[in-house]
Amino acid sequence: PYSRTGKYDYDLVVIGGGSGGLSCSKEAAQLGQKVAVLDYVEPSVKGTKWGLGGTCVNVGCIPKKLMHQAALLGTAVKDAKKYGWQISGPVSHDWATMAEAIQNHVRSLNWGHRVQLQDKKVKYLNIKGSLLDEHTVKGLTKAGKETILTAKNIVIATGGRPKYPTNIPGAMEHGITSDDIFWLKKSPGKTLVVGASYVALECAGFLTGIGLDTTVMVRSIALRGFDQQIAGLVTDYMETYGTKFAWKCAPKRVDKLSSGALQVTWTDTQTGSEHKDTYDSVLWAVGRAPETKALGLDKVGMQLNNETGKIVLGADESTSVPNIYAFGDIGEVGIINRCHTDIIRYSNLNIVPTTVFTPLEYGCVGLSEEEAEKRHGKDGIEVYHAFYKPLEFTVAERDASQCYIKVVCERAGDQRILGLHFTGPNAGEVTQGFAMGFQCGATYSHLLQTVGIHPTCAEEVVKINITKRSGLDATVTGC
Repeated sequence: PYSRTGKYDYDLVVIGGGSGGLSCSKEAAQLGQKVAVLDYVEPSVKGTKWGLGGTCVNVGCIPKKLMHQAALLGTAVKDAKKYGWQISGPVSHDWATMAEAIQNHVRSLNWGHRVQLQDKKVKYLNIKGSLLDEHTVKGLTKAGKETILTAKNIVIATGGRPKYPTNIPGAMEHGITSDDIFWLKKSPGKTLVVGASYVALECAGFLTGIGLDTTVMVRSIALRGFDQQIAGLVTDYMETYGTKFAWKCAPKRVDKLSSGALQVTWTDTQTGSEHKDTYDSVLWAVGRAPETKALGLDKVGMQLNNETGKIVLGADESTSVPNIYAFGDIGEVGIINRCHTDIIRYSNLNIVPTTVFTPLEYGCVGLSEEEAEKRHGKDGIEVYHAFYKPLEFTVAERDASQCYIKVVCERAGDQRILGLHFTGPNAGEVTQGFAMGFQCGATYSHLLQTVGIHPTCAEEVVKINITKRSGLDATVTGC
C-alpha cells in the first residue's frame, strides 16, 4: 500500500483499540492520514476474551454500570411496595438472563466500533502488535502468522490489565478478576472480593445488590486517593446494605476443596490471628498493570518508569522516541476523552470529574479535603457541607444517613471552589453538571447565585451554607 509519505505503508499505526486508540485513529484519519489500528485481546488467565473497544466497552465502565443498574432495580423493587406497587411472591435475580443481555449489548458495541473504523477508512487488524524499530511494527495473528507494517508515526494505547498478587498460593489458579466477572455464564455465588479500589467496591456492591453473599477484604483503606471522609460514608452504606467487610486483613492462600469450594486463609493484620472461610468465587481487585511487557519497547530504547512499568510521557504525549506517542493508562497520564487534550494541557489534572458506581454513588470533581488542606493549609480553606435526604428515600423509608455533600473552597477572596463531593442517587449526572463550573473558575458565590431545580438532590449543592468550622449540625431538613 502506498502512503502519502511514500516511504511507509501508513502515516500512523495505532497499537491498541480501546478508548484512546480508537479515538486517536479516527481523528487522524479525518485529518487525511492513512491509519491502521491493531487490536488483540490476550485471553485472561481464566480464558476470557472479547472484541474491539478495550477495557471500558468490554470489561469496564459499560458492563459495570449495567450490572450496577441491575442492582439498583432490585432496590427499586423493594421501594416500589411502599409506593403502592403490589408485587406478589418472592423477588429473585437470575444471573444468566442479566449476563446474556449485557454481553449482547457489549457485542453490539464491538460491532459498532468496527463499522465506525470502516466508515472513517481506518484499517482494523485483529493482530498483536509490537515494535521492531521506531518505524516498524510486527503483527502476530492468533495462529502465529506474521505481518510487518511500517509507519511514519506510531501511537501506543494498550492500556492495562488487572493484577494478580504474586505471593499468594492459589490466587491465580482459583481466582478471577474484573476481566472475567462480566463474562461469567453462571452466577459467581458467594464471593470474596479482595481489594478496596473503586473496582473492588463497585463489583462487591452489585453482587450484594443482586442477592449474593459478598465480602470485601481490605488491607488498609478504601478508595485510596479519594476523599477519605466520603470513602467512609460509601463503605458504611455498603455495610448497612449487606456487604460484609473484613477490615485490615490480608489473604494468605487459596485452596480448592474436593467439594469445589474455595477455602481462603487470611491474617488479621492487627491481631496477627489467622482465619478461614469458603467461597464460590474469589475476585482479585488489587490494581492494574500497564501492558508494556510484550511491546518490544526495549528495541527502540523507550524510557519507562521502573516502579510502575508505565511509559514516561512528555507534555504532548510524546515518548522518549521522537515519532512514537503513547496515551491513556499505558503512560503516566490517566485516560481522558482525547478531544479534551487542550484542556488537560493548559490546566492541571485536578478537574477531571469522576464517579464511583457503588450502591450509594459517589461523584467528585477537584480536590479532596485532605489534598486541599495540604496545598492551602487548614486555615486557607473553607469547607461547606450538608447531610440531606433524597426525596425518593422518604416514602420508601430508606436510610439516608450517608447522603452527603461537601464543597471545599479557598477561604480568602472570592472563595474559589477547589473540590466538590456528592454521595447520593445519580451522582454521575449531578457531578457532570457541576464539573463545567470548574472550567469557568466557579466560586462559592457563583454557587449561591445558582437557582436550584426543585425538588432534586442536586439543588442541595446550591443551597449549601454550613461550614465545618462553625461546628453546627449539617443535617438539612426537608422542603
